[in-house]
Amino acid sequence: MKASQHIQNILTRLPHQPGVYKHFNEAGVVIYVGKAKDLKKRVSSYFNRKTYENNKTKLLVRKIRDIEWIVAPTEQDALLLENNLIKEYRPVYNILLKDDKTFPFIVLKKERFPRVFSTRVMSIKGEYFGPFTSLKSMKTVLDLCKKLYPIRSCSLNLSEKNILHKKFRVCLEYHVGNCLGPCVGKQSEDDYSKSIKSIQHVLRGNLGVVRDHLKREMNEAVVGLAFERADIFNSKLKSLDKYQAKSTVVHPKIDGVDVFTIASDSSAGYVNFMLVVSGAIVKGSTFEVKKRLDESDATILEAAIPLIREKFKSKSKKIFTPLKVDLEISGVSISVPEKGDKKRLVDMSEKNARFFMKDKQKHQEQIDPEAATKRLMDTMQADLRLTEHPVHIECFDNSNLQGTSPTSACVVFRNGKPAKRDYRNFNIRTVVGPDDFASMREAVYRRYKRLLEEKKDLPQLLVIDGGKGQVSHAMEAVEALGLRGVITVVGIAKRLEELFFAGDSAPIYLDKRSPTLRVIQQMRNEAHRFSLAHHRKRRSKASLHSELDDIKGVGPAIKKKLMSRFGSVTKIREANLEELLEAVGRGVAMAIRKHFG
Repeated sequence: MKASQHIQNILTRLPHQPGVYKHFNEAGVVIYVGKAKDLKKRVSSYFNRKTYENNKTKLLVRKIRDIEWIVAPTEQDALLLENNLIKEYRPVYNILLKDDKTFPFIVLKKERFPRVFSTRVMSIKGEYFGPFTSLKSMKTVLDLCKKLYPIRSCSLNLSEKNILHKKFRVCLEYHVGNCLGPCVGKQSEDDYSKSIKSIQHVLRGNLGVVRDHLKREMNEAVVGLAFERADIFNSKLKSLDKYQAKSTVVHPKIDGVDVFTIASDSSAGYVNFMLVVSGAIVKGSTFEVKKRLDESDATILEAAIPLIREKFKSKSKKIFTPLKVDLEISGVSISVPEKGDKKRLVDMSEKNARFFMKDKQKHQEQIDPEAATKRLMDTMQADLRLTEHPVHIECFDNSNLQGTSPTSACVVFRNGKPAKRDYRNFNIRTVVGPDDFASMREAVYRRYKRLLEEKKDLPQLLVIDGGKGQVSHAMEAVEALGLRGVITVVGIAKRLEELFFAGDSAPIYLDKRSPTLRVIQQMRNEAHRFSLAHHRKRRSKASLHSELDDIKGVGPAIKKKLMSRFGSVTKIREANLEELLEAVGRGVAMAIRKHFG
């Protein structure tokens, strides 16, 4: 079915990421919520079909007028998030086509000699792990925990008084080794607690102990030629790899929380909001906030949080953010999670803010193809504190092998993209030995001296592959040509990707996701590739050069005869006149003897 232009534009911007998508009708009502391992492929498939498996799907596609999506860390998280959103929106097509199941949890019940079992009921007092999207993986982990750390499965009241009065007898589970008999005092409470702590360790996602145990059992079975038993452990290992002990999307301990995060570019901030109620994300939206005075992310969040809470009538008593904000809301605590499930929620929200920003940018590019270039130039100008757009950028890199055949390469970018016709190579002339600093100074000087002589445009920005030393020597060449203040020089050091400006003692650090840093890294890598290719070519040419080429009268044919007769230049050097005459004429033989003395 052919999609409208609006839908087609959305399809081109969808990410290849797991997540949840929402279909809206013309009234702006959610009519379907679905999950996807790959959002782009799944959502596009609705509109790429010639036939549909049923009329309901065909009718659904006809009614779709808009699409929104939320990116999730994994496919399992997408499934959990889909379940929550279906319960929240009650979309008509989901109600017809999907059940309203609740995913199971593993609960560690709060009692003396605690039990560990699965449940779909959240009213039991204890610690919950999950939810689980795969019953098989949940059962695998429960079985593994009980095998590694035998604990009771009965519901007896194991009070100190009952055990002391010997009210119970051991059952079959004790006799087969699945329980160590705490009901009759055969296992102490301290020893039992150690097993429970180990099980908690596994259920929280630290699966190394379980994985090592399974591998050890499998290897022992293979050594003992018990291949069927080995295959069982191999299957359990595969199930364990699919097991997800933690869920980013849902956790029963997190209740009544607003999550706010932000991604920003030079023109706007994009604030993502997630509402977590009873351990589930029930709302998720991102808002664009235009910058007026180059506001910081914290400033934008401080202004946006109260407005978004008012819009959604949020009564949450907790707010999670990725950075500290100067904001006070009566009765509400604001915190910056640093680890665990809360931090993973913040990370997920940040990921959605970044995808929303990229989607907005791609949408703008569809309307105005030059918008991306302008945005990049604006960002680079702001990040690098330039007085104008860095439309023309050049980058230098040196290559040498223990000081031999030194070369330098210059690559050119225009509007953030490679201009390969303008790339140049330099064979270093004045430097003897491995001196990268002097080589950089010579290459930069020769490059811009020639541009000045030919009256060609100079770059706004010069990028040097190296730290302060390389930058200072490049700056010496720039100053010698009277170009200080005309060309800005910046170096990028490999270790921490810090940027050094000429004259600055301290480096600056850009966000690893910064488009400015990406362009500089791309230029650095391109300069390295181009320089190395030229240096290899020069070394190869030098290695093919023979000392025989310097002897007058010795051409390719005679050189071939000599090498065939003597085998090496060393033996030709040691040969007397009579031996040489056996291979070549007198004139050439005398020239060879004269050359080698």
